[in-house]
Amino acid sequence: MSELRFVHLGFGGDAVEYQEAWERQREVHAARFADEAPDTCLLLEHPPVYTAGRRTEESERPLDGTPVVDVDRGGKITWHGPGQLVGYPILKLPRPVDVVAHVRRLEEALIRTAAEFGVETTRVEGRSGVWVLGDPVEERPALGGLSLDLDPRLQDDEFDPRLNGPEYAPSNAGQRREDRKLAAIGIRVAKGVTMHGFALNVNPDNTWFDRIVPCGIRDAGVTSLSAELGRDLTIAEVLPVVERHLRDVLENAELRPRAVGDAAGDAAGGAAPVPVAEGAASA
Repeated sequence: MSELRFVHLGFGGDAVEYQEAWERQREVHAARFADEAPDTCLLLEHPPVYTAGRRTEESERPLDGTPVVDVDRGGKITWHGPGQLVGYPILKLPRPVDVVAHVRRLEEALIRTAAEFGVETTRVEGRSGVWVLGDPVEERPALGGLSLDLDPRLQDDEFDPRLNGPEYAPSNAGQRREDRKLAAIGIRVAKGVTMHGFALNVNPDNTWFDRIVPCGIRDAGVTSLSAELGRDLTIAEVLPVVERHLRDVLENAELRPRAVGDAAGDAAGGAAPVPVAEGAASA
């Protein structure tokens, strides 16, 4: 892969509105497709915003009618906002595009980033993104007077944490010792060029996730580097580390076309095969 260019669009008081960043993505995407720009990764923070990928269900959106931006990436609903480092790698991939391989490379860079700060993370089969694993089910604390074998999170596929009190909120997954997502990934590939990307929780207010069912996952939650470390960590500290690992992973990747006949689809499982010209992977 060619040398990767990083562009800082705005952080903190200069955080970039989602629609503005989306338009900037489209501009860079068109330039990359025409070979008028190199592979580029846009890095930024957003003001608070909920975005819904193409597989989002109505039952996963905010109950209070909070506005949601519907986008053309794969995956479901998530939140972006202060304290979250967002990256949009816009890269030209060989065709037929291997969407899943691209997602795995982004995960690897973020796993290495977390490890450098002392947070052990991993992948979870069937779920894209970067995860901190919880305790085995039998070792997790009981909540709300329920024994674990009666815990609705484990017995009811339609369990809705938004309706069951703060002890079940996605932001409290660490207290429950459940699996919790540190970084979400949702991408689109059009004309062989990637769009959208990743959101790494550095030090956000994770209670924003409690209004939704993050990424459509009801039996796990969310976390941040600061929450896992028990100390405050800033975007400024994490930014150069993310850049270094993205550069190392993406520039040194041996890009190969997807083998014809492979079902390269949704990285979280359950999606139809992706067409050659365009694909999506889940958040």
